[in-house]
Amino acid sequence: MSEQLQEDLPKVIEELEKKCKEHPKSIMAFHHLGLVYMKAGRIAEAVKALEKAIELDNLSSESMINLGAIHFGQGDLDKAQQLNEQAIAVNPESAQAHANLGLIWQQRSEFEKSIAAYEKAIKHDPKLASAWMNLTSVLTMKGEDERAVIAARKGLELDPESPLGHNNLAVALYFSGNFSEAKVHMEKARELGYSVDHNFVAKLQEKLG
Repeated sequence: MSEQLQEDLPKVIEELEKKCKEHPKSIMAFHHLGLVYMKAGRIAEAVKALEKAIELDNLSSESMINLGAIHFGQGDLDKAQQLNEQAIAVNPESAQAHANLGLIWQQRSEFEKSIAAYEKAIKHDPKLASAWMNLTSVLTMKGEDERAVIAARKGLELDPESPLGHNNLAVALYFSGNFSEAKVHMEKARELGYSVDHNFVAKLQEKLG
């Protein structure tokens, strides 16, 4: 978050709080207040604001997705899953909700369900780079190396400066036997600030001699 935005947050929050008081049935006011609270790290208040937005409109899929993200961050996978499934019931083509479910299933080591969710996300939004990158991780875990490389390359095509994307491609290339290119992407991930696993670095150096 930029310093300027950080400095502006108290003012933005004050204005949105005022708007919510003046317009207690404004779904967007409570939704935006929830998002700004999230940015400010005021999580409990963000939860209340987003819950209010959903209470006012049970078709508010974006509020469900953002509230689900909070619960995911707090480790409540059940609640996060429930909210993203609600969002999908409202908007079946919500790529972000499907991608979030993919991450939830990934956390539970339900890899087939995770892959299916990521593939649905990509179907609805082929340009959702995070879905391609997370799909790469699951495919690598399952030993589907060629598919993992394809997914990783697509993710990087969409977001060329992603540290995670370069790391994921490095790992996928390593397991597919392309050690020299794996090193290139491993070094790029490091350059972009990614904390590359020391064991992976050692194994890659060993393969390269």
